Amino acid sequence: MKQLFLIRHAKSDWSNPELKDIERYLNERGYANANMMAAKFNNKPDLIISSPAIRAISTALIFARHLNYSANHICIKQELYESSLNDYLNVIHAIDTIYDTVFLFAHNPTISDVAQHLTQALPMELPTCGITGIRFNVRDWKNVKQGDLFLFDYPKKNDL
Repeated sequence: MKQLFLIRHAKSDWSNPELKDIERYLNERGYANANMMAAKFNNKPDLIISSPAIRAISTALIFARHLNYSANHICIKQELYESSLNDYLNVIHAIDTIYDTVFLFAHNPTISDVAQHLTQALPMELPTCGITGIRFNVRDWKNVKQGDLFLFDYPKKNDL
């Protein structure tokens, strides 16, 4: 059994128009939401993968800190930035079989497209710092095709 948590980066700051998109960092709400969402987890990932964008890496680092996961072991994948559904699937299919629980931090619209593709059950687009948990009844990540959505959570859901 493999578990994949697809996590959209937290809310980013748009106040500096001179920053390149990949350099945008989290705003105050983004930091607060990432800390709140990370605090909900009590199981440690075997592997954390992140897009190279600062906002995605920052979100991954917040989760890593909460989960006692070494920041030095976060795997940065260029293929998760400004890329396609197939690029994401290639990253997922290339995960080593030794990892059972993987957290992947990236961007919309592609991360929502991937979640919908893998579950056919995503109720809406993944909001910032939103999380989908998907279980796959496979032994090898290269065999991941369709899974069961067992978690769909996001910051504003907690305000209801």
